[in-house]
Amino acid sequence: MKYQSQQVAKLYFYGAMLIFSLQIVFGLLGATVYVAPTSIPVGLLPFNVIRMIHTNALIVWLLMGFFGSTYFLLPEETENELYSPFLAKLQFWLFLIAAVIAVVGYLFGYSANEGRSYLEQPIVIKIGIVIVALMFLFNCTMTVLRGRKTVITNILLLGLWGVAIFFLFAFYVPDNVVIDKMFWWWVVHLWVEGVWELVMAAILAFLLIKLTGVDREIIEKWLYVIVGLALFTGILGTGHHYYWIGTPKYWQGIGSIFGALEPLPFLMIVVFSFSMVRKGGRDHPNRAALLWSLGCAVMAFLGAGVWGFAHTLSVVNFYTHGTQFTAAHGHLAFYGAYAMINLAMITYAMPQLLGRPPYNQTLNIWSFWILTLGVVAMTLALTGAGITQSYLERGLGEAYMDVQQQMTLWYWARLGGGVMVTLGLVLYLIAVFVPGRAPISNRLDSPATK
Repeated sequence: MKYQSQQVAKLYFYGAMLIFSLQIVFGLLGATVYVAPTSIPVGLLPFNVIRMIHTNALIVWLLMGFFGSTYFLLPEETENELYSPFLAKLQFWLFLIAAVIAVVGYLFGYSANEGRSYLEQPIVIKIGIVIVALMFLFNCTMTVLRGRKTVITNILLLGLWGVAIFFLFAFYVPDNVVIDKMFWWWVVHLWVEGVWELVMAAILAFLLIKLTGVDREIIEKWLYVIVGLALFTGILGTGHHYYWIGTPKYWQGIGSIFGALEPLPFLMIVVFSFSMVRKGGRDHPNRAALLWSLGCAVMAFLGAGVWGFAHTLSVVNFYTHGTQFTAAHGHLAFYGAYAMINLAMITYAMPQLLGRPPYNQTLNIWSFWILTLGVVAMTLALTGAGITQSYLERGLGEAYMDVQQQMTLWYWARLGGGVMVTLGLVLYLIAVFVPGRAPISNRLDSPATK
């Protein structure tokens, strides 16, 4: 490899896939409890703990993937080694240890107990996360300042600084439950429907430059438009979470309008990605990485865009909020927008980090289809469950538990989708991490277009 400090990314990719595997295991456990509530002895592993680990592992592995992706692409974008590889390695181990301590704490009943999903980490762990984020941002910012500046690095740093800044609201827990919910959404929404989109778009742009050979200037112009739309719609789009928490009624109008516009940047990403591939016309040896990149664009649009729009208007959300339809949107959106961009980058980077040509391409492509179809199956099952729940419970006023009894078939279908996801993940791990045989003779991609 041209830049030895890129090897740091390998640690993060190993850690990300380990925690991703943990997330899938606990997701399967949770899905099993839905269809067989007594399958786990009472008191051994409560459902709230299973869910807590499942959702927190999602956040941790995605962030770890973002960190690894950043450490891999920064040297190539800045044409400079990382400022401090040692600091990057120290950051990884601190982050991993904090994640392990948090999971062990959840298993033994230690959490923040603030009623805030995704932010259940005890205060000590939250402080550790801030320290890790500051180490990361210092390292990345110093690397960029002493190297070449590109649109990709600028957008990526803006997104990553946003991730750290908005997490600080996790420390503020007001007594007023309405204000508490508002600031909670400042973390959750402005992460996943705001600054994370910037991170995703920057990584995707980097991959498309490498995989298609399209001129950098063309891709950067697209990137500006996408990021502008994401920020414009995402910030005020937070209002679609304010409908029913006690905020003034005008949020129903603001949230409906800007929430309805949020699919636009994802649609632009789809058009952008396929246009670049068609314009490039390049036959890159890492076909699987290109498939994951294009799949990310399409599935992000479906999950965050189409499924998000389906219940973002207040007149619809009145019936669907807090139902399984929300879970359907969440599963497809997180997978499409953020899981797939990490898997695309890992697929692209690992052969170079291991010093081998892209191997097991066919197996990797199979893992793509099985994983993706598994998530789609879960999404459709949860969509069916959400429609059933909205109609019977919110529309007809039937009792919650009576309605749950009538959703059992959908929950079995969701479990089947989860089994497919598990199989796809196993195939992916084999395809990417089982060693290839031939040594790499030269760099797999042409030099970045200046």
